[in-house]
Amino acid sequence: MDTVMLQKTAQTLRREAVRMVYEGKDGHPGPALSIADIVTVLFFQEMRLDPARPDWEDRDRFIISKGHACPIYYAALNERGYFQPKVEHFALRQLGSTFQGHPSMHSTVGVDMTSGSLGNGIAIASGMALAGRAQGKDYYVYCICGDGELQEGVCWEGANVAAGRQLDHLITFVDRNGWQSYKSIDETVGRNNPADRFRAFGWDVYEIDGHDMEAIHAAVEAAKTVKGKPHCIVCDCVKGKGVSFMEGDNAWHKGVPTDEQYATAMKELGGDD
Repeated sequence: MDTVMLQKTAQTLRREAVRMVYEGKDGHPGPALSIADIVTVLFFQEMRLDPARPDWEDRDRFIISKGHACPIYYAALNERGYFQPKVEHFALRQLGSTFQGHPSMHSTVGVDMTSGSLGNGIAIASGMALAGRAQGKDYYVYCICGDGELQEGVCWEGANVAAGRQLDHLITFVDRNGWQSYKSIDETVGRNNPADRFRAFGWDVYEIDGHDMEAIHAAVEAAKTVKGKPHCIVCDCVKGKGVSFMEGDNAWHKGVPTDEQYATAMKELGGDD
């Protein structure tokens, strides 16, 4: 896909994510919208995938460590063709639904790893990358984590292993939107730059605009040229990106739009409502 098509696809994914939350009457729209552009570039440009063979051994792997942002993940899988027929109504977070509030590899086709307990993604992704090397595979492992969950110690245990084992087929994105569930990152851990911390752990690090499709693509391609180090792409993102009343408002970390708000969101995202 070219940049224009990627941007259109990202808007489609955003609409679907908001619709999931609205119809399911529960969910986390803000964290989902902030990573829509990253997810779009990965699933529609960068990753080696075959939706007809979700268990293909040579596929690239994907972990959404901030699992509550899964509506955008489900939307990407749906648009990419993992569900046949295409899903019209997701029943997000409903009892017995395939699409739970955090992704489960045991219930949803295309999900490589269950997530939800924050902080585990980097460590699990490191294990996947190490397993790929042991098996002689050349697949890449992509992980998206939030800047809030980097307060978890297990993140840095995983980061340490990845650097020590020189896992250059691991590419981690940090959604640096400045918020976590109940307050800003500055108020919890204080001002700090995750890029500096990953560099201190020996990672290859990039800092980009997380809503610039070309920058995301360029960072991934640059990372693949650097051998002997895991890669971290720190992305400056806006929580709730794409919906005016959600952007930068942490009240939308978790919440359901009213009928009027839903109509506004669909209009802003290029939908028909």
